[in-house]
Amino acid sequence: MHHYHSVAHEVLGVYRGSVDVMLGGEHGTVFALAAGDVVVIPAGLAHKNVGASSDFAVAGAYPAGTSPDMNFGRPGERPAKGPAIAAVTLPSADPVQGTDGALVALWSKIHR
Repeated sequence: MHHYHSVAHEVLGVYRGSVDVMLGGEHGTVFALAAGDVVVIPAGLAHKNVGASSDFAVAGAYPAGTSPDMNFGRPGERPAKGPAIAAVTLPSADPVQGTDGALVALWSKIHR
């Protein structure tokens, strides 16, 4: 089921097997991930596991001090969650490369 988090970004690290993840809701894009891949999902971005290998395993995490809420795009839900999504701060570090990582540089360019 497609879902999103309105109060936290999410990082997923695939450590075994493979998975196809759809990002962006029902009309989103499918990305193939395999062991060693990491994806950071911004708050508010719908995502869904659309198929995985039988040995698939993933570790998920959220920035310190946050925990995810579960939202499913029910009627009227998204407008009410908009302010919470907008209030989520940018990460202070890339979950893989630390404070000098690509995520920090990329997101700071987008969110000026």
